[in-house]
Amino acid sequence: MLLVKQELLAALANTLESFSPGAGAKAAFESPKVAAHGDLASTAAMQLAKPLARKPRELAEDISAALKATPAFAQWVNAIEIAGPGFLNIRLKTAAKQQVVREVLAAGGAFGRQPARSDRVLVEFVSANPTGPLHVGHGRQAALGDAICNLLASQGAQVWREFYYNDAGVQIQTLAISTQLRAKGFKPGDAEWPEQAYNGEYIADIAEDFKAKKTVRSDDREYTASGDVDDIDSIRQFAVAYLRHEQDLDLKAFQVRFDNYYLESSLYTSGRVEATVKRLVEAGKTYEQDGALWLKSTDYGDDKDRVMRKSDGSYTYFVPDVAYHIAKWERGFGEVVNIQGTDHHGTIARVRAGLQAANVGIPAGYPEYVLHTMVRVMRGGEEVKISKRAGSYVTLRDLIEWTSTDAVRFFLLSRKPDTEYTFDIDLALAQNNDNPVYYVQYAHARICSVLAAWGGDSGALADVDLAPLQSPAAQALLLLLAKYPDMLAAAAKDFAPHDVTFYLRELAACYHSYYDAERILVDDEPVKLARLALVAATAQVLHNGLAILGVSAPRKM
Repeated sequence: MLLVKQELLAALANTLESFSPGAGAKAAFESPKVAAHGDLASTAAMQLAKPLARKPRELAEDISAALKATPAFAQWVNAIEIAGPGFLNIRLKTAAKQQVVREVLAAGGAFGRQPARSDRVLVEFVSANPTGPLHVGHGRQAALGDAICNLLASQGAQVWREFYYNDAGVQIQTLAISTQLRAKGFKPGDAEWPEQAYNGEYIADIAEDFKAKKTVRSDDREYTASGDVDDIDSIRQFAVAYLRHEQDLDLKAFQVRFDNYYLESSLYTSGRVEATVKRLVEAGKTYEQDGALWLKSTDYGDDKDRVMRKSDGSYTYFVPDVAYHIAKWERGFGEVVNIQGTDHHGTIARVRAGLQAANVGIPAGYPEYVLHTMVRVMRGGEEVKISKRAGSYVTLRDLIEWTSTDAVRFFLLSRKPDTEYTFDIDLALAQNNDNPVYYVQYAHARICSVLAAWGGDSGALADVDLAPLQSPAAQALLLLLAKYPDMLAAAAKDFAPHDVTFYLRELAACYHSYYDAERILVDDEPVKLARLALVAATAQVLHNGLAILGVSAPRKM
């Protein structure tokens, strides 16, 4: 139906242009809020009534008559009804709705996707400092980041996945000291154990491997331990490499990959931080007060000016962030999306202020942010708060081991990022309709079993006669399939993978209703083939949508 809609939209644009020059550029269809009102709707008459000094309903009558005279509307439209103050409600012919089946089967995995464009988008996500295992909050961020990358790529963008982390700050030094104490035989609870040290069992594992002079490899570094418990620098480097390796294992189990790892320390060693500060000073956007250097961030909408360099000479954490984003811009990324926890909300205004003050051509609103809340985990009706591995929180690996990668991804994407979410372990394991990922995957597997029972050539279904698809249940499924491309485009624009989960659940429910309403493998060959083509197209769209989320589409369950 995508081609049908394009033909109808072109006809609408040409018609509106004949009524008012320039109006054709604003031609658009809406989906009626009530399905009974039609398949497509237009508010063109109400928009043009005032500039043309016409009554909206009378103008709607004229536009309707002109549209009916076009070849596209004559071929694909059954009726145009005028409602309310001048809505044009359009009812499509059955043949128009049936075209979506051919489009899906012809495009396959590319259905809903747009041609490649030249614009480059950098998505930064996870960006966890290597001080411990990834927690479930990192898991939510990994699922969000990967799905948003897939959404942007589906609309033709050239997407770059980046992981940014600190390898030399205070937290890393605390990690090194904690590991050194474990290597020397101390443990949490001992008098020698600092209050701020890391207490998880993973610290003991790092210490033992360090003493054994092991070599650890991660995607972005490799290091061999010296084994000397007094060599704090070696301990620090080994611990960072060890935990980066652990992060890689978690992310690979979660089927998330990155194109690049960017070190915060490199911003200092390369001189980028100093160059950024110098640029801001020379631009007249800073001032000295109380021995500190301040940024005039209120000039750019921040609620107060921000300290850049403290009185002890060290920089506050947003300064390297500004330097990092200037580097992103200079690397050619005109669009940047940062996926972070809601605790980073306060950094948005100051980072953007710093980028504007630097005056390097970066547009206002750069970068874009997607903020997410943390995740609570429930099991057996009680909240789970502690992991033996981490010592104080549930890890992403725990969640995957308790359920599955598919369940974790789908569940963590099933709500808007900024809403609180409770992950129910028992629900994720349930094999019933209450489990959303099971419900969607079962719809796909159910269709595959029907196609397998038929045993014919699925490729031949693209050319079958679709005329038998006349029932209300079939029509509902056809219309929902046709909504997939627009849903995908809107989800990409809004960074909203949860919209994909909502759509897939609706599509699965629509298929299950259709399956209950009409037998597919009937004796009437033309009817059987038409119905098989419809469900094969449904399976393809379920597969495509699940792929956006990074969730598998099993053929058997």
